[in-house]
Amino acid sequence: MTRFALTIEYDGRPFMGWQRQDHGPSIQAAVERAAAAMLGAETAVHAAGRTDAGVHATAMRAHLDVMKPLTPFRLMEGLNALLRPDPVAILACEAVADDWHARFSCTGRVYIYRIVNRRAPLALERGLAWRVPTALDAAAMHDAAQRLVGRHDFTTFRSVHCQASSPLRTLDRLDVTRDGDQISIRAEARSFLHHQVRSMVGCLALVGRGQWTVDDISAALAARDRAALGLNAPPDGLYFVGARY
Repeated sequence: MTRFALTIEYDGRPFMGWQRQDHGPSIQAAVERAAAAMLGAETAVHAAGRTDAGVHATAMRAHLDVMKPLTPFRLMEGLNALLRPDPVAILACEAVADDWHARFSCTGRVYIYRIVNRRAPLALERGLAWRVPTALDAAAMHDAAQRLVGRHDFTTFRSVHCQASSPLRTLDRLDVTRDGDQISIRAEARSFLHHQVRSMVGCLALVGRGQWTVDDISAALAARDRAALGLNAPPDGLYFVGARY
């Protein structure tokens, strides 16, 4: 048996999220179907993160175990051929140690949230970014974001359906930058709660619009109450961009 690590890119719009679902398509199911067709056996694929419906990835890390004698290149090429026409691509494949695990060996995860701050509708990037027509102050958003960095109880910023045993998380980095009409929010942590990044981005957008102050972000965090959340950003602009091991 050989364990292979995969780096996967996908457009999340047609899917119910990464995790296999009974009620709709998922990225995990698509990759597992391709693997089963290629290997002739049911094969479980484990990922570093469980992205939600409509969330994208440029570098999701995953692994699967293969009994057949295959090179990484042949496995990657075979999976890509069988994944068509799903918007999922295996960007890289490598053999790893038998005890390496895409999820449990991961020591850090990185997400980027993309906002297009303009009045005009999105012609080419609809569903791939959040269009905010109101002018946003990215510098104010960045200042407010620093109130969330560190170890906190993020109850306000997690979904009521979150299954994590604890709301405590350590946010290592939350940066807001602007390039023309493009605003990027980069979030880094060992792990995130369900909807945490989208919830943080939504509230930062309120700061950018001038509807919230930096102190309002601190107050929402201190409330430890989902009802104190100002806004949950849509999934369109969220991308899983990296995992650290």
